[in-house]
Amino acid sequence: QVQLAESGGGLVQAGGSLRLSCVASGLTFRNYAMGWFRQAPGKEREFVAAISWSGRATNYADSVKGRVTISRDNAENTVYLQMNSLKPEDTAVYYCAAASTLTFLPRRVLDYSHWGQGTQVTVSS
Repeated sequence: QVQLAESGGGLVQAGGSLRLSCVASGLTFRNYAMGWFRQAPGKEREFVAAISWSGRATNYADSVKGRVTISRDNAENTVYLQMNSLKPEDTAVYYCAAASTLTFLPRRVLDYSHWGQGTQVTVSS
């Protein structure tokens, strides 16, 4: 049974930082591209960042580029999302997801087959 468990969310002031983690189990982690998405109340789930199976390729949404870094540790089956210079508009539930691909970096929700339960990030102004 595949499980993705996010952690690291919380309440932070604007301009602050958070580091999200997602530990995967029940799958061969290095065979998956990993992504982070977020969903604010009343809005659709949106792409934040993705990383290839090797970690050598990354992709970011324009709204977070330069403020967010995705990374992974295949030995620990963990993907991270370091978020800096946080803004109130970053407030959302953040989800990690796994996509069974070795050849590209998916940005669409439907490209990901496994999802975590999410972790809340709240940025106060």
